[in-house]
Amino acid sequence: MYSLPKYEFRTRLEKLHSVMASKSLDAVYLSDHVSFLYFVGYSYLPTERPVAMIFTKDGRSVFFGPVLEKNHLCAQTDLISETYTYLDYPGPTPNEHPMRQFAKWMKQLRIGGLIGVDEPSIYPGIMGYEGPDLRSLLPDTRFSNIRHDIYNIRRVKSQNEIMLMRESIKWGQLAHRLVQDYIRPGLNDFEVDAKASLEATTVMKRSLGTYYRPGVLTMLPAYCRMNVQPLNPHALANFRRIEKGDNLSTLAGAYIDGYNTELERNLSVGRPSEAFVKYHDIALKLQQIALEKIIPGGKCSDPDIAVRSHCKENGLTRYLLHHSGHGLGLEVHEAPFLDVGDNTPFEEGMVTSVEPGIYVPKVGGFRHSDTVVVTKHGPEVLNQYPADVESLTVDI
Repeated sequence: MYSLPKYEFRTRLEKLHSVMASKSLDAVYLSDHVSFLYFVGYSYLPTERPVAMIFTKDGRSVFFGPVLEKNHLCAQTDLISETYTYLDYPGPTPNEHPMRQFAKWMKQLRIGGLIGVDEPSIYPGIMGYEGPDLRSLLPDTRFSNIRHDIYNIRRVKSQNEIMLMRESIKWGQLAHRLVQDYIRPGLNDFEVDAKASLEATTVMKRSLGTYYRPGVLTMLPAYCRMNVQPLNPHALANFRRIEKGDNLSTLAGAYIDGYNTELERNLSVGRPSEAFVKYHDIALKLQQIALEKIIPGGKCSDPDIAVRSHCKENGLTRYLLHHSGHGLGLEVHEAPFLDVGDNTPFEEGMVTSVEPGIYVPKVGGFRHSDTVVVTKHGPEVLNQYPADVESLTVDI
C-alpha cells in the first residue's frame, strides 16, 4: 500500500531506454544513489565505495559495487540481471582500485561506445574517495551527461508517487502539530525538534507497520526543524533558549518510501507583535500571488516573477533572499524551480513547494511553505495545516 508497484519501475526503465534511443546511446551508467532508488527501488547509503548501475540498449542491467551491498540489492529489487562486486575500497593494491575493476568489467562485458551518465563526475568524490577517472581508463568510450533528461523523466509524478506524497503530508502535519505543542520558553530548539520527530516517527512506524519503508535518505522519517529568530533561511540549531516573544520558523515533513513533502510555518511564542502580524500576512500574500500563477501551460518562472513584481511595487525587494519554490519528490530540493530563470512549463502531475519568503532585519524571517501538485484546474495544495496568526501563536 505504501510502496511503489513493480510496474512503476518498469515504466521508468522504458523511459530511460527511450532516452537512449533518442540520443543514440549504447548504455546508461548511473552512479547517483537517487537514480538507484528511482529506477529500480534500491535504497543505497553512499559512502567512499564506488557503486554503479549500467543499463544497455539491448536490455541488460548490470550492478557494480562492494560485496557488502550485494545482499541489500538482492533483497530490494530483482530488476538487475548481472552483479559484479569487489571486496572493499580502495583495495589491497592500486591495480585493484574499484574504478579499475569497473573499467575491466566494462571491457569484458563489451559495454562501450557512447554512454549516458547521470553524474558528470562519473563517481561523486565523497568520504575521502580518491581514485582514477573512469574516462581516463576507457579512452575509447565516450560519455554524455544526461542528468537533465533524467530530471525530465522524474519531473511529472505518477498517481502512485502522488499517493505516497499525500501520505507523507499526513505525517508531516502530525510532526508539526507536535512541535507546536512542545514549544516552551526555556527549551532549546533542538530539544523540541527531537521530541516531536521521535514521537511522530514512532506513531508513523506503528501505524504503517510492514508497509513502512522510508529508505535511507534521512535518519528521521518524520522530522521537524525549528529556527529561532529566523533572519537567515536554512539556519542550523543555535542552542539559544526559546523566549517569550520569539519568532520561530518551522519545517516539518516525512519520508514515505523515499518520497518527501514540505510544510513550513512561522510561529509566535506568546502574543505576536504588530511587526510579526504585518510581515506574516505579507508572506501569506506572496504565497497566494505565487499560487495563482501555477497553471498548466504557464512557466515555472511565472510565480517568481509575480512575487518579485509585487515586492518591487511595495518596497519589499530588499527583503527577498531566495526564489519562490522548488520541485519535490525523492529529493528535498529537485528540478524544476519556481525561479525567474526557470522557464520549464508547468505540467499536470508536477509537485512543488510554494514558499516565497521575506527576511526583515530586527524582526525575523517569514515564510509559509506548502506542497502543491499541479492539476488540470491549477494548483492543489496538499497541506491542510492552518497558516493564520491565531492558529500559529503558541500559548504560554
